[in-house]
Amino acid sequence: MSEPLLNVAHLRIEFNTRRGTLVAVDDISFDVMPGEVFGVVGESGAGKSLTGQAIIGLLEPPGRIAAGEIRLDGRRIDNLPYGQMRRLRGRQIGMIFQDPLTSLNPLYTVGRQLVETIQTHTSMNHEEARRRAVALLEDVGIPAADKRIDHYPHQFSGGMRQRVVIALALCANPRLVIADEPTTALDVSIQAQIILLLKQLCEQYDTAVILITHDMGVIAEISDRVAVMYAGRIVEIGGVREVVKNARHPYARGLMGAIPSLHRRVEKLNQIDGSMPRLTEIPSGCAFHPRCPQAFERCRRERPDLVRVGESQVACWLYGRTS
Repeated sequence: MSEPLLNVAHLRIEFNTRRGTLVAVDDISFDVMPGEVFGVVGESGAGKSLTGQAIIGLLEPPGRIAAGEIRLDGRRIDNLPYGQMRRLRGRQIGMIFQDPLTSLNPLYTVGRQLVETIQTHTSMNHEEARRRAVALLEDVGIPAADKRIDHYPHQFSGGMRQRVVIALALCANPRLVIADEPTTALDVSIQAQIILLLKQLCEQYDTAVILITHDMGVIAEISDRVAVMYAGRIVEIGGVREVVKNARHPYARGLMGAIPSLHRRVEKLNQIDGSMPRLTEIPSGCAFHPRCPQAFERCRRERPDLVRVGESQVACWLYGRTS
């Protein structure tokens, strides 16, 4: 077994507010292996995007890493000075945001943005960087890349802009790419193309990907392993086939039940009653217990830790130690 490319250990993210300290991500741990697609799934407010922002060093105040460690290739990166983290970002870790317009400067051509990024992180001269930029645009499926490179972001469709953002993330051949809801703003047909593109580029460049999404269908299509998050904690983690076909945590089962099947007709999709609790109202014990049809007294009193169940790890008293 090779060593993990990324190790997140006991990560805790807090926000200091007038109401006190709010815990947004609470003691989560996971590894990402080289070349792996690691999915992180859950409803809005689960802490998925904050986890990605913490890894790449883009956590905005008043948010802060209050505990834990983040290591890339064995090197701790969560405590690096701003300048060192900025050099690491792009060269070692790339980022694909949900809205491509937040990643692209509307005043510059996409070529200028790609060339500047390439030259920032490599020793290429301008001509070499431009050739590299054209090749990247071709790799992500931009037609007539040698001409489109001199176009501005507004001259591209939403799907094409997202392809440009993927090229931007891959400029310096990073070891890890964090993709935060990369298909949410796109049409369904374009989503499928972007998912396939991510999978192909991951294999081509041997790049690991953390895919953050609320869409279990996307996770099932591209990921090797998946972590299911709820209210700032990981409630289940395992191989994607195991979690999709044999989810054990009641919340994970609810997410899987919401995936429509092509093989049988159903009148309506399953749903999970209730909603994700606010940070100011996270209940005691297992945070999911108010919505859980299988909750019992211990779930209300004690918070379960992850335990090995088959090929997965699950944080649920249905599989935990007996009282």
